[in-house]
Amino acid sequence: MTSQTLPTDPPGVEIAARQRWMRTLALADPDALDAAWRDWAPKPTVQAIRGPEAGLVMVRARIDGGGARFNLGEATVARATVRLQGEPLAEAAVGTSYLLGTNLEHARLAAIFDGLLSAAGPRERVFTEVIGPLERMRAERDDGRSAEARSTLVDFFSVAREHE
Repeated sequence: MTSQTLPTDPPGVEIAARQRWMRTLALADPDALDAAWRDWAPKPTVQAIRGPEAGLVMVRARIDGGGARFNLGEATVARATVRLQGEPLAEAAVGTSYLLGTNLEHARLAAIFDGLLSAAGPRERVFTEVIGPLERMRAERDDGRSAEARSTLVDFFSVAREHE
């Protein structure tokens, strides 16, 4: 493969920022993502490049985290790649998503928002109206789960015998 055929990040996009928004989109509630897309205006034209489709990936692990590799098992993954054109984009953008599970619409919507985030124009709006609220929803959900787990905490203590 030549460097011209390898996928690259859009110019000016930091890897950590993209990892952040891709994680947020992949872990988002599909209904919340759908509501964000329904409320989005103006919508760019969305052309499917690949998928959305579901398949299996082999999950590999290492013994002790750094030892010999072994196949742990298979996981279902949904993926999609879309091209966005038209308003509010100055030029065409491509968005991609991979997420655990088989929710094809979730994969398509995550790819659409990835494409909007990859373009310079609507990026700040997507962070403000989509990524920020989704991150807050996830944090609240995680806090609720943590509180629930803490409520079941059992403190085990040992009683020292007194000297005879």
